Amino acid sequence: MADQLILDDRLRDYVRQMSLRDDDVLRDLRAETAGMPMLQAMLVLPEEAQFLALLVRLTGAAKVLEVGTFTGYSSLCMARALPPHGTVVTCDNSERWTRIAARYWQRAEVADRIDLRLGDAAETLDRLLADNGPDSFDLAFIDADKANYSRYYEQSLALVRPGGLLVLDNTLFFGRVVDPAVQDPDTLAIRELNTRLRDDARVDISMLAVADGLTLIHKKPERKPR
Repeated sequence: MADQLILDDRLRDYVRQMSLRDDDVLRDLRAETAGMPMLQAMLVLPEEAQFLALLVRLTGAAKVLEVGTFTGYSSLCMARALPPHGTVVTCDNSERWTRIAARYWQRAEVADRIDLRLGDAAETLDRLLADNGPDSFDLAFIDADKANYSRYYEQSLALVRPGGLLVLDNTLFFGRVVDPAVQDPDTLAIRELNTRLRDDARVDISMLAVADGLTLIHKKPERKPR
């Protein structure tokens, strides 16, 4: 059995040269975000965002939920992949970072497809469930504060329709999940959620060793009584 490749900078550059469909809007947004050294790690990798857009297209998702907007890179990529009249509902608590996002959404001409909800994400998800009911989204992407990942997962699972897809970012969390000496609250939260996902009979999962760990979660269709 072949081992997993170690993706060094040279190989990563090759992957991007061979597969990344880039443009000035995306490059400029990455560059502006890179100017915030303490926060740059919060930006999804460009190939990861392109993968999210591909998932939107493959699943035919028209209603997408995102938990964690930041400067709007993944929102922009997913919005571009939507069918006509599709919507990304994205949640964040920072007006500062989402103001940057809004500028690029306008520039990319996808602002009309993105519904930004500012405020506490868990409260926003509760309101979405109350207003829209369960099973009202086709796909959800979670990339927010790690301490609340389990809560966001349960809320998003209720909001995504049977047969729909959830995508969780950072499920390998810089490799800290395998180091028993690391016991900070964020790492513990990711470890606990990974274990719950492994044992959750409601879903099918696949954890991918790409980016910072990406877990794909298929919400099983409900079984009809015989």
